[in-house]
Amino acid sequence: MSSGPQSPEPTGFAPASRRRRADAERNRQALLDAAREALADGNGTFSLEAVARAAGVGIGTLYRHFPNREALVTAAYEAQVEDLLAQGTRLLDAMPAREALREWLGQFARFVSTKRGMLDALRLGMIESAQQHDVTGMRDRMAAAIAPMLDAGARDGTLRPDVHPADVVLLVAGSLMPLQADEAQTERLMSLVLDALRPEGGRA
Repeated sequence: MSSGPQSPEPTGFAPASRRRRADAERNRQALLDAAREALADGNGTFSLEAVARAAGVGIGTLYRHFPNREALVTAAYEAQVEDLLAQGTRLLDAMPAREALREWLGQFARFVSTKRGMLDALRLGMIESAQQHDVTGMRDRMAAAIAPMLDAGARDGTLRPDVHPADVVLLVAGSLMPLQADEAQTERLMSLVLDALRPEGGRA
């Protein structure tokens, strides 16, 4: 015998499975945010227990999302890469091209610092999975992220029109990678890069 149509769930109450998924996603994001903050410190004290505590979850919740330290650190690193790549368009919508590029370069410098923290946290020369990343492909993606800023700066006369985006990425990476630069030194380095991109007689 048919039981007839099911009564709709009361308005305002999501199914339990949907609530669990939403809670799980919030927990995962909180763990990633806490891991990224811990890695950015670069002080060698990164621990899974501390990350779980900062995220406001138990260590069991952490392990359900990330089975080991490498999985968590790699996910945090990749999330920061995606954020960095997405910032170019947002910054260019919000400010003039040269200012947008300066802000993006500052974020890139912080990304480099976080990468050092990632390697220190694992106590390895390199994360195994990170070795499998396409380094050339990553450079190309970062070059694509700053290309619109360089084009806009060339049009408004604040940036050289003959600069290749990939050259800028390599210039910045080469300036920062060998150093444990403090904030003041990083700012000086970024100013030097921007000076190199200034057109002769251009507005800066």
